[in-house]
Amino acid sequence: MAGKHHNDWHDSRNFTSMLGLAPTPAEVEEQVAPLFDGERVFDVCHVGLVLRAVLGVQALLALGLALAAREPLQWLWWMSSGTVVTLSAVLFWLLLVCGARRPLARLREPWQWAVLLGLGALGASLGWQLLNLASDEPSGWFRQLSVALAGAAMAAMLLYWMKLRERSQRPADALAQLVELQSRIRPHFLFNTLNTAMALVRVDPNRAEAVLEDLSELFRVALAEASTVVSLNEEVELARRYLDIEQIRFGERLRIRWQLDESAGNARVPPLLLQPLVENAVRHGVEPNDAGGALEVRTKSRGAEVEILVSNSVGAASSVPGHGLALRNVRDRLRLMHDVAARFEVRQEPGRFTVRIVLPR
Repeated sequence: MAGKHHNDWHDSRNFTSMLGLAPTPAEVEEQVAPLFDGERVFDVCHVGLVLRAVLGVQALLALGLALAAREPLQWLWWMSSGTVVTLSAVLFWLLLVCGARRPLARLREPWQWAVLLGLGALGASLGWQLLNLASDEPSGWFRQLSVALAGAAMAAMLLYWMKLRERSQRPADALAQLVELQSRIRPHFLFNTLNTAMALVRVDPNRAEAVLEDLSELFRVALAEASTVVSLNEEVELARRYLDIEQIRFGERLRIRWQLDESAGNARVPPLLLQPLVENAVRHGVEPNDAGGALEVRTKSRGAEVEILVSNSVGAASSVPGHGLALRNVRDRLRLMHDVAARFEVRQEPGRFTVRIVLPR
């Protein structure tokens, strides 16, 4: 029996390849290519990245002043003054880069360096002027030039780090995208759905047409060029289409409950965030059990954050144990998009499995 399932899987995989539904190496390369996006270099609008940049600059300032100070009190005095300049300059620079990330991405690389080093010099000069408001110490041209050059050097350091960070994320992003592409289309799901549609053609043609329309939409999204971001509303609609198909397969065995907060619908999420989670819930929480199972999808707006919960009942163990690829895939894409501002939690209780996602609106 195991050998038969194995052969069926290969046959279905070959069939979907012939249909053009399974991703070929060329399609994978084409899908991964958009990941190498210059705009991502300048995407500094994350709390975690801002915190790392500020702490890095402050650490360099502390080490530099420690070399010149003769005693701890002198070092503390210099640090208190220097922090006014560096903190103002870094936050000013990051704010401008965040707001202008799209125009910056369109510039050629030499111009990117020129513009951002100039902004670094400007930010440091403004920070120095802010410090001088509380000081009577004269500020000559040499001191002002030194501060501007230090600001440009700081900007160069941050820009170099941002480019290194983007390059280091490419393999992880490409791997996550590859896993996603390979897991989006399950041949058995395709055949089950086609069988459902064929069974309905004679008894209920309109319903069969609706099933095929839902399936077409799922594959359109799955095989479309990877986009950077979609809204939570779009993800909910796609999950609905998937569950509508499964509802026909399982009937009353699949009990679905939606609790959706309309104010959370505009939250930015990675594409195909919900569909793998509800698919996991059906595959491992409903399909193995003769009595079926219950699935709940809930969204809620909580101030500046949005909470997403996908919860399913757990009964008999699935005959095909999961490997956690879908969960890791979703977690990695959330981290790449929102960094530490997003949280991904998995909670398993007696008779219940819950995935909780919290992300910025």
